[in-house]
Order: sequence, then structure tokens, then C-alpha cells
Amino acid sequence: MNPTSARTRKQVRTRAVSAAAAVVLTALGATALVSCDTGNDDTGAPAFSERPTAPDASGFTGELPSSVASSAAAVVESARASASSAAASASAREAERKASIGAEIERSRQQAEDVLKGVQGQGNAMGEVGMTGKPRADTGGVPTVLLTITNKTDEDASYAVQVDFLDPSGKVVETQYVGVEDLEPGEREQPLVISRQPPEPVLTPRLTKAQRY
Repeated sequence: MNPTSARTRKQVRTRAVSAAAAVVLTALGATALVSCDTGNDDTGAPAFSERPTAPDASGFTGELPSSVASSAAAVVESARASASSAAASASAREAERKASIGAEIERSRQQAEDVLKGVQGQGNAMGEVGMTGKPRADTGGVPTVLLTITNKTDEDASYAVQVDFLDPSGKVVETQYVGVEDLEPGEREQPLVISRQPPEPVLTPRLTKAQRY
């Protein structure tokens, strides 16, 4: 075989392969350009549809705004109802507490009255009870006194005290009883005694009896 002819055929095949490769690369480049070209200009900007398709709402999750607002309103209303219920419960507990205190004061008052019914004179504990009047300006003009009851013995003791309110003529127009129970030695209590009479005429309080039992 002629070496020159073989070399010539090889060169022809090489040129054919190169040409084919060039054609393929050119075709690929044209395809890429077509896929990016908008057809409107040569800026190379991304293409956008003139009539976008509405999204498929069937795949959405969550609630519509009106439902969300309704749920929020329900939560707020539930919170208000809970707060109102808690306030009512607290108010009821406070009323029960005051009623319990009132009942205990009345029981103690009644017991003090019963104890003092059989006491002659001023009783055995006048030296263990002091009395101080409260300023009328601080009590709306209503006669009010502060008792100081101190157990000066060396044993537990209970006390019954009688306070009378006298009008300007010296007549007793009201009597109050106060009871203090189970004071330890040296222990002291200071109950208030408030008159139920109107501010006028001005009444004068008097410590009438005090009995230790």
C-alpha cells in the first residue's frame, strides 16, 4: 500500500470526525439558545408566561383568613370566660371567708356575753385590758375603740370584755361584748369595738367589765 495514500485517507477521516463534532456542538448550542431565548429581544432574560396559570388550591393546607379570625375570636372569648369564671370563684371564696370570720366573731361575742352574765362588779381582769379611742375623723364620726388584752398570768386564758357607749347624759345606749380565747402567757390581742349608733349625738365609750376564765 502506498504510504502517501494511507496518510491521505487518515487525514480525510480526521477532518470528517472534526466536522461532525463541530456540527453536533453547533446543534447543541442552538438548542440551548432556543430554550433561553424569549423571542422578543436578545437580552437573555428569563422567559415569563403572559397568562400565568392559577395554582392548584387542592394541595394547600391551613385555614382561610376568615376561619383563622373566627378561631382567634373563639380563643379570646374562651380566655375571657375563664378569667370571668376565675374572678367569680375568687369573689365567692372571699365572700365565704368573710362570712366565716363574721360567724366566728358572733360566736365569740355570744360566748363573752354568756360569761359576763354571771359576773358581779367589773370582773377579775380589768388590769389586763386597756382601751384607746380612735379619732372620729378616721372613723367617719362613728365611736370606735381599740382594746388591748394581755394575758399577764402564767397559764393559757380566755377573756370576756364588755364595752358600753354612753350618751351626753351618761345613759348607756349601746353595749358591746368582745371575746378572746386561749391566749398564751404574755400573748396579746387588740380587737376593735365599733358602735352601731349614728355619729350624733357623740357617744362616750366605757370599759365596764373584763373577766378572765
